[in-house]
Amino acid sequence: MKLLSINVGLPCEFRWKNKTISTGIFKFPVNKECNVKFLNIEGDRQADLVNHGGIDKAVYSYDNEYYPYWKETLTRDDWEYGMFGENLTTEGLTDDKVRIGNVYRIGSVMLRAVQPRFPCFKLEIRFGRDDMIKKFYDSGRFGTYFRVEQEGNININDEIELIQESKENVTIEDVVNCKVHKANDQRKLKEILNSQWLPNDLRESFRMYLKTYNVS
Repeated sequence: MKLLSINVGLPCEFRWKNKTISTGIFKFPVNKECNVKFLNIEGDRQADLVNHGGIDKAVYSYDNEYYPYWKETLTRDDWEYGMFGENLTTEGLTDDKVRIGNVYRIGSVMLRAVQPRFPCFKLEIRFGRDDMIKKFYDSGRFGTYFRVEQEGNININDEIELIQESKENVTIEDVVNCKVHKANDQRKLKEILNSQWLPNDLRESFRMYLKTYNVS
């Protein structure tokens, strides 16, 4: 597993559907070592701190394996890493392989996987498409939000090492499927709700499915 690109960006204002929107969705590759703090990466900020950022959304990764799919799906020529708002473009960290609670070392930084990224309309701003959220959900390729367990420095081509495998058998893909299919797998829903690493706000939103499906 390897870090292929570090992508950062500061909030900017963008005109979208007759409204001025402040967004940090525009991330661009940087060719230097970057310092990673508990809340973000050097040179990177979030515009909406209510719905974005914070300890459980400090660093977002998206795997290089997903880019060929998008290049076939979307008609555009201007492809570069960071297009999906990811801070880290990775090799080997697809949603089906990353367990909630896994801890990875990149450079001198330690990151714990805690949740998928469920995008808002700002992804549509980034791609200039009204249908981008639907296409993103249809793709099944969501990426991972990490909590920073140890601050430090990272650089392009750093190896990504799994240093602590979660004891919980819940992957990023499992959490995505639970949301998309409204917890039709009740057994997996129970596992997700019992995860000690799942952020509380996401856990509470999933509790609604307990009432819907009467899961005890």
